[in-house]
Amino acid sequence: MTGRAAREREGLLSGVARAADAAQMLALAAEKLQRLVPHDAGVWRVTDPVNGMMTAPVHAENIDEAECAAYWQCELLDEQINLFRDLARAPLPVSGLWESAQGQPTRSALYYDFLRPRGMQDELRAVLRVGSTTHGYISLFRERGRTPFTAADSRFVGTLVTPLARRLRAFQLPLDRPAAPRADQPGLLLFDTEGSLVSVNEAALGYLNDLPDVPTTPSGLGYRIPVWIHSTAMQARAMARAGERGEARIRLRTTAGQWLICHASCLRSADGTLQSFAVVIEPAGLAEIMPLVAGAYEMSVRELEVTRCVARGMSTEAIARKLYLSPHTVRDHIKAAFEKVGVTSRGELVGKLFIEHCAPLAEGGADSGAVSGGD
Repeated sequence: MTGRAAREREGLLSGVARAADAAQMLALAAEKLQRLVPHDAGVWRVTDPVNGMMTAPVHAENIDEAECAAYWQCELLDEQINLFRDLARAPLPVSGLWESAQGQPTRSALYYDFLRPRGMQDELRAVLRVGSTTHGYISLFRERGRTPFTAADSRFVGTLVTPLARRLRAFQLPLDRPAAPRADQPGLLLFDTEGSLVSVNEAALGYLNDLPDVPTTPSGLGYRIPVWIHSTAMQARAMARAGERGEARIRLRTTAGQWLICHASCLRSADGTLQSFAVVIEPAGLAEIMPLVAGAYEMSVRELEVTRCVARGMSTEAIARKLYLSPHTVRDHIKAAFEKVGVTSRGELVGKLFIEHCAPLAEGGADSGAVSGGD
């Protein structure tokens, strides 16, 4: 890496460190990376850390909303080369299509059905990850006639994947403002087998109005539907086609900080024929949220287990018996959790991790037992 490239890289990371939210971070990173790895179009996506599926926000450059949806459909249903799910497990989670296809891009469904019709010839994709956990995807495109992305481009982008993923992970922490009131009615969207919206209820429209701006697609009913809804439904469809249970779910956050679950499932007739897809949007429960929040605080699995027990009001001795640990080890885990979350008491720990994310917890949630102040 040249001195100029190193300075530009540090400027990029310094900029994203100051970003107010994930959407601003993606926009800043995209602007900086354009100068370091020139490209003609790009898409930056936040993903659900639990399953790697696209969620919100999404940042697109020089690519329209319909193309974002078409790209993801190709990825889920047709592509076999350089898939994100494979790249997420690679030693270097960055690769160009030409590089992966060994100079024969026509082997790729993405090239044949998406890139070539749009005048593009290569894609460099990257998985933003911390350890084995995925927090985002990047796709950079070059038009026909330009030099394909090089191994050097991949190595440079590879130096960014972990710091960018860590920054995305940090946005899963509580917001520095009061939590918005939580809606409690599920939203429902019904799609036909071709992905066209058939019907939608009022609750779903309310949830959609509270979500970050992302590329959308027309629905046929006059509503603009976020691409992540279509991608979740397509994931369910892809699983059904593969003979698996046709369901998919993602976690995402509203602009006010409320966590939601988007759950897509296939609906079949009595003879098993696929008839439609239902997408339900509803408030996320603690079980869905806590792995994300714990990851943002860099808590270990065991520290989270201990903290869940603390939230139920269990004493140190009771936690030790439940988790087959010594009381001394339990105290060490609690102390580590205090340090990572930045609190000094069990009550503060529970309040920071649970109540700030789920306001109804104090009204009788599953983990809302009295917090024990002693050992």
